[in-house]
Amino acid sequence: MTALRRLAGPLRSPWAWTLLGMLAPIGMLVVSGLMLLDLRRDAWDKAEQTSRNLLQVIERDVARNVEIIDLSLQAIVENLKAPDLAEASRELRQLVLFDRVVAARDVGVVLILDERGDSIMDAASAIARRTNNADRDYFKAHAARSDLGLSISHPVVSRLTGAPIIVLSRRINKPDGSFGGVALASLSLSYFSRLFDRIDLGQQGTINLFHRDGTRIVRYPTPDPLSAPPPNFIHTTNFQRFLRQDRGTFVGTTFSDGVERHYTFVQFADLPLVLNVAVGTSEIDAEWRRKALVLGGILLALGGLTAGLSLLFGRELRHRTAIEAELARLSRTDVLTGLTNRRGFDEALGPACERARRTGRPLCLLIVDADHFKRYNDQYGHAVGDAVLKGLGRSLSASVHRPDDLVARLGGEEFAVLLPETDAAGAAHIAESIHAKVAELAFEGTGIQAGMVRVSIGLACGPPDTAAADLFRLADAALYSAKETGRNRTCCAPMPERPAVRPRASQGVTQP
Repeated sequence: MTALRRLAGPLRSPWAWTLLGMLAPIGMLVVSGLMLLDLRRDAWDKAEQTSRNLLQVIERDVARNVEIIDLSLQAIVENLKAPDLAEASRELRQLVLFDRVVAARDVGVVLILDERGDSIMDAASAIARRTNNADRDYFKAHAARSDLGLSISHPVVSRLTGAPIIVLSRRINKPDGSFGGVALASLSLSYFSRLFDRIDLGQQGTINLFHRDGTRIVRYPTPDPLSAPPPNFIHTTNFQRFLRQDRGTFVGTTFSDGVERHYTFVQFADLPLVLNVAVGTSEIDAEWRRKALVLGGILLALGGLTAGLSLLFGRELRHRTAIEAELARLSRTDVLTGLTNRRGFDEALGPACERARRTGRPLCLLIVDADHFKRYNDQYGHAVGDAVLKGLGRSLSASVHRPDDLVARLGGEEFAVLLPETDAAGAAHIAESIHAKVAELAFEGTGIQAGMVRVSIGLACGPPDTAAADLFRLADAALYSAKETGRNRTCCAPMPERPAVRPRASQGVTQP
């Protein structure tokens, strides 16, 4: 119960409720902010998962088509070793060599070149179309290396069709193992465009296929110009990150346009290719940002409304508290004189006696009564009587100077002065001051001159263990003694005798 009372104490303060009212919307904003951060993480996780799925689909499609073309090229190389192929007719040789290639998807030109680079066999016709590719990089590479295996070229423009292509090629060896030419098949770059056209990555999204040496083969949605050499990115930061891992994700700035993107990439296991899917980070956040703006606006509006209502509620509470404090003050204030009234005096007397008992310091009480006050009302009227009472209140208040001293009107023409930590001599001095100041009262236009208003004072100073009722009774008895002995004087009540000291064995509680 004590803990509950301690907790309830601060909650009675209007400022506490105002603070709680302000903390509530702040708490809502904090919780909502954490939720929005969680939504943002979900948006990024979704974008990353989508990119990985797209990457996997594209990787499988490209790898499958390259594998089909490579198997066709391997079949061509193997079939060229057949002993009876040279004696067969041109049509039969074409059927044997290029049967599988014709069925391959997105295959363009399929040729067999001799050791000089001249075309000697063409899948498109019985008589090979005339061309020489001895200057192509793939041809030179096969001529220089017998162990090259499948070669994938940089993007080139076909000399036969004029279309942008990449060339897949394998070396042909003569029976003695020397270089005998190249079997090649072209894959049109339009294949990649058709493949990527199915994918929507937003306005800033891109898909890039690179050769492992850094040369870009294709870019979607903006392809490289056909007339320009393919760009190489081997020295860029992003491409170096591609080469460090087989697959992964990171956020980086694109070298070519300066846009920040989220990259998901993979290196093909058996091919010299690197594929990446990049999504603009601003577009990943775009949908989340729209939700955040809507939700944030609603929360700010609700939070602002809550805070405003809390401020209004706090202001009303403060106003109510101020009114209650003022009513409490008025309930303890004499309306006529502005002094503490009898209720306030009674509430102060008990604690003052308890404090005196606890500290062992003296406590004195003066009860002051106006002499022959009834004649002022009868002779001059109640208005003048009220003026005399106000004057008495001012005189009593002017006679004390310490904050703990209390001047009160008990009722009618009777007043009290409570003097904590004051002995009898000090209280007598204040009583003399009251007589002097009351004697100075004069009221113009009434016939009441200085010295006409007088008071009788009863003074009581009890030991620290004197009860409040006993102290008041002693002071009241002293007042009546002052009136009976001629008025306009102070009578001091005799100090009550202290009780005899009890034997040590019986000392436990001090009796009043």
